[in-house]
Amino acid sequence: MATQGATQMPGRSSKGKGGIELYSPTYFAACTLGGIIACGPTHTSVTPLDLVKCRRQVDPKIYTSNISAWRSIFAKEGLRGVFFGWSPTFVGYSFQGAGKYGFYEIFKNFYGERLFPNANKTIVYLGASASAEFLADMFLCPFEAIKVRMQTTLPPFANNLRQGWGIVTRKEGYAGLYKGLYPLWGKQIPYTMVKFATFETTVNYIYATLGKPKESYNSLQQTGVSFLGGYIAGIGCAVISHPADVMVSKLNADRQPGESGGKAMARIYGNIGFRGLWNGLPVRILMIGTLTAFQWLIYDSFKVSLGLPTTGGH
Repeated sequence: MATQGATQMPGRSSKGKGGIELYSPTYFAACTLGGIIACGPTHTSVTPLDLVKCRRQVDPKIYTSNISAWRSIFAKEGLRGVFFGWSPTFVGYSFQGAGKYGFYEIFKNFYGERLFPNANKTIVYLGASASAEFLADMFLCPFEAIKVRMQTTLPPFANNLRQGWGIVTRKEGYAGLYKGLYPLWGKQIPYTMVKFATFETTVNYIYATLGKPKESYNSLQQTGVSFLGGYIAGIGCAVISHPADVMVSKLNADRQPGESGGKAMARIYGNIGFRGLWNGLPVRILMIGTLTAFQWLIYDSFKVSLGLPTTGGH
């Protein structure tokens, strides 16, 4: 019998309302598809925020404000310029969403039910999300490298994903697409650990505060809880991962040929200092808070549409 505070999950024989067996290959495939739908479009929709954030991280003096940045870009390049970098963003974060959500559900079930059935829930959430993001970033990294280079070089080193991929692989080989992998792990793994553990904990707290079991609320109310829990989790994600996010942008834009990752980070930190690691934080809080909230809303709405339970609150 599980001890108090342990991860207690439905048995593998239980089914959702749509007939999909929980924790079956079909269930995990559905969660993977839900991750694609939740992450690819949402990240693409905030490309204007991401574009300005990346440019201001690399050069704080390039724009006086976000509004002036968008005005300047739109005046010179139109709407296409405001959404510059959308293609590697869409492809990269669709792949990442598949890995992030799909592997999270797999690892949460594997760690919490099979390996450590008496473990504390939060520890299971942290371990599952870290494992999932470790793999998801391998899918994301090549596209993130191209996106950041496109957005932070003026004039841009490439105009689209296909052109950027060709330039990088011709000059640096496929290794050039992965030179930011370590700092990406440093940014994304803590980010995702906070995102999932905070979300699950917040959702559990909301239902406990409401005083009724999750199942007593309808699907619209449950997805509303998912949205609120996602926004709270997103704020924490933005803060904890921002210094690494700045470093990723700097590395992709300013790493010298033949320079090791450690040496490059030391040189960049020497130039910008601790304060420089926090450039663009308010924009990122707005972006990540909104982004995370809508991702959880979309993901859990997709699960509900298949007759599956929303995440958390068990």
